[in-house]
Amino acid sequence: MKREYEGSAKGESPLSPESHNKTGQGFMRKDVIVLGAGIVGVSIAVHLQKRGRSVLLVDKRKPGEETSFGNAGLIQREGVYPYGFPHDFGALLRYALNNTIDAHYHWSAIPKLAPFLWQYWMHSRPAQHKAIARMYAPLIENSVTEHMALAEESGSTHLIRQTGWLKVFRDEKTRDAQFSDAEAVRRDFGVNFTALDTKGVAESEPHLKVETKGGIHWTDPATVSDPHLLTMGYATLFERLGGELAAGDARTLEETATGWRVQTEKGPVEAREVVVALGPWADEVTKPLGYNFPLAVKRGYHMHYKPEGNAVLNKPTLDFDRGYFLAPMVKGIRLTTGAEFANRDAPKSPVQLQRAEPIAREFFPLGERVDPEPWMGTRPCTPDMMPIIGRAPRHKNLWFGFGHAHHGLTLGPVTGRLLAEMMTGEQTIVDPKPYRPERF
Repeated sequence: MKREYEGSAKGESPLSPESHNKTGQGFMRKDVIVLGAGIVGVSIAVHLQKRGRSVLLVDKRKPGEETSFGNAGLIQREGVYPYGFPHDFGALLRYALNNTIDAHYHWSAIPKLAPFLWQYWMHSRPAQHKAIARMYAPLIENSVTEHMALAEESGSTHLIRQTGWLKVFRDEKTRDAQFSDAEAVRRDFGVNFTALDTKGVAESEPHLKVETKGGIHWTDPATVSDPHLLTMGYATLFERLGGELAAGDARTLEETATGWRVQTEKGPVEAREVVVALGPWADEVTKPLGYNFPLAVKRGYHMHYKPEGNAVLNKPTLDFDRGYFLAPMVKGIRLTTGAEFANRDAPKSPVQLQRAEPIAREFFPLGERVDPEPWMGTRPCTPDMMPIIGRAPRHKNLWFGFGHAHHGLTLGPVTGRLLAEMMTGEQTIVDPKPYRPERF
């Protein structure tokens, strides 16, 4: 659904041209400051710059070096159902034992996480989850096309492959249930897949070392061979369009008489509008401003391996019954784990990776490790599994774009376009109402 969103006039710059550069007052002026240079923040900055805004993109680190650095590399066109909290007793019992690959938790974090987990569980009930999917689907439906648009403009198409991805099963009962669920997704949302038998999986991935009971080849999603390089490609496009990058601390953000100010390596910068796209660190800016969003994190880990001999993994592949993922990347075969529920800043605890590695080696011929140590990232999650996108309810010219959970890479470009359209008063690509901040 497209609609007009009330904002400043389309194409109208809210600051005079001379204010785009440093002034005699000792600070730089921009139209917009975007805080956070992950895939979401970079995409927002690109789309605003394309629409004639003068944008400064601020982060402590270089683009794509935090959560956007490590993930499974999927642009999940099939992911209309965001990752929910399981409701079947068997899964809950497995997770309670805290010895699985796909989920792990720190006991010390549970008291703080309990309110979030309760709301997450409630929103994941079947009827609720289905209703959320209907609201979430418009973003997902535009994920691949919006990525391809930015990839073509930035010269990054070589990093995106239209191969889809593979989910394989070791158990016939699980396979049949997943086939049924996939049929429902195809019926309700028009997402395409191919159901594979044992022979079909073997033909698709001839170097797998186990005999599966079949699999699902989701054919509509795209895959990324290096998410970090893709984010950097979009950031380079942003600079080519005239945007500027600066190292800075988002926690220095303060409201001024005419907008907002933040401290950066280039000195203080002022802008009429500011966008918070800080992912799991968004609360460090939003809480001091009086917004107490129920934001939690799911941490995840990855490690790269050289394949043994001439072994090739053609498509990203999920070993569904064991709960880990293998993806062919520029750096090697990337092994990724499920969700770790922990305090955001707690030390690394890559126990899921340790559990997964021996099983993955029996599944596919992995050679030596490539990385000196496991990578860890944090996914920003809301209890209703949808991102927070839109104007702040109580502050003028403050905008939010965070909370994308497992789909930050997937939804970066479409979020960027949607928020830029809202801020410039254009007709929006989808109805933004389901993602509005005030729903909390």
